[in-house]
Amino acid sequence: MRQFLSHFKHPKAGSSSPSHAAPPTVSNTNLSTSFYEEQEIFRFRKQRGVNLGSWFVLERWIADGPFRSAAQPAQSDLDVARGSNAKAILEEHWNNWITEADWAWLKERGFNAVRIPIGYYHLAGLDPSLLDGTDFNGLADVFMNAWAKIKEAFELAYKYRIGVLIDLHAAPGKQNSDSHSGTSNPPSFFSSKHNTHLATQILTTLLTNLNHFLHTHHPPLPNLIGLELLNEPHPPSDTVLQSWYATTINKLRSVDATIPLYLGECWRLDSYSDWLITSNPGKSGLIGLDHHLYRCFTSDDINTPAQTHTRALDPETDGQTSHEFASISEKLGRVPSGAGFIIGEWSGALNPGSLRQSTSGGWEETKQFIAAQLRLYDKTCAGWFFWTFKKQHPGDSGWSLRDAVGAGTFPDRIGLRLTSTSGIDILPDEVSKAKSDAKAVASENHRKWWSQHAGKYEHWRFDDGYDKGWDAALKFLTFNLNGRDSLTELGFTRAWARWQTKEHGGNYWEYEHGFVQAVSEARGFFSRRYGFN
Repeated sequence: MRQFLSHFKHPKAGSSSPSHAAPPTVSNTNLSTSFYEEQEIFRFRKQRGVNLGSWFVLERWIADGPFRSAAQPAQSDLDVARGSNAKAILEEHWNNWITEADWAWLKERGFNAVRIPIGYYHLAGLDPSLLDGTDFNGLADVFMNAWAKIKEAFELAYKYRIGVLIDLHAAPGKQNSDSHSGTSNPPSFFSSKHNTHLATQILTTLLTNLNHFLHTHHPPLPNLIGLELLNEPHPPSDTVLQSWYATTINKLRSVDATIPLYLGECWRLDSYSDWLITSNPGKSGLIGLDHHLYRCFTSDDINTPAQTHTRALDPETDGQTSHEFASISEKLGRVPSGAGFIIGEWSGALNPGSLRQSTSGGWEETKQFIAAQLRLYDKTCAGWFFWTFKKQHPGDSGWSLRDAVGAGTFPDRIGLRLTSTSGIDILPDEVSKAKSDAKAVASENHRKWWSQHAGKYEHWRFDDGYDKGWDAALKFLTFNLNGRDSLTELGFTRAWARWQTKEHGGNYWEYEHGFVQAVSEARGFFSRRYGFN
């Protein structure tokens, strides 16, 4: 197996490692090439994850225990912090809500990523002055030890090879009107220059200190998969939000040119994809749009039967959403810095109005609804994060992953796993022959198709893309191959394709077609050779 893996896992200079990914300068450390290779895998693989909701940013409907002594109206983190015995209550919760047993549970079931919502006040341990002039002014001591728990999360996550996406869920002044944005007050983020400037400072402080911690840790930790700038922002206009995004991205890129940055897109994937293409705010690194998908809140959701929701999402029934997502994925391939999108929040929750005709108490409908979403996200986007990991009070299989798995509405295991490790030590020559044979067929079919359509083509680009796509797919599939864990798959396929070539001219589409096709066919070869379950 070692001979096989070395053929893909450690590319030599000038090979298919992305050209943009030069290691950032970090003082007092000597990070190895293997660290950056593993970091790339963590960041650009297909993310199959879950939100660790109500760990730091509290939501009473998920966990009401921390609110037992909260000040009125007792709905937000600020209310808890202003209540009696707040520091002890919060630290007890942070220590017990997510434990090592939970990380092991996720690993065993094939999850490879988590999204951790935090508030800016959870960084008081980094710099108490970040809370000055905010709603949390004077409350730094309450949150002083949260930073240590955030760092511990990276350590435990890496022990189980789980990546971490940090999400700024609560910004100064609140970026939306919900209580999960930190306070029970009306939002003032976008109406205050102090708040918007402070949020940029907070994110740069967070990234600077995270990088220092991860890079100087022994061993170094490569599992920061990205930073989400704002959760579910509600701006007065797209222009206002996009201007803040561009400014903040520029500041963050000066700290780390390669960190993937995730942007909430206000439920307007198409519009924000267009903006990324025309403005290229990502500069040198990956941008991920974060779309949240729920089907249980609006009047249309409530009046739509569960089966109709499921059919609209399911790629196996040619659902409308599947077409929309595939189009967005293709469009994001044109973003110069490289981009893709994830489903940062989704659930199995259906409104009772959608289950009026159920004969199973909603169990069968929920199971099919979840299965359709998993097929949709695996086929069309770079990753997904279920909302949420668990609830304090059991029994909600629509919103709690632990309960959904227990109820059988969510699969007990996700991702691909080898059915057998027999013959895993195949020689690179076998891989090379399979690639050559598949490429010959694909190239002939490509040329035959386009010979029937007048135009000026550069078919060598298709061949080049096919070579690089095949190698990229195998690089990911053979990462940490042991027969026990779920396989690693390339997730941000079109972004990775763009980074493999400097030729982005008018016929780039031929290269991209070859790359994307090869990724799929290499996966097929690997499946036939070893089998997946």
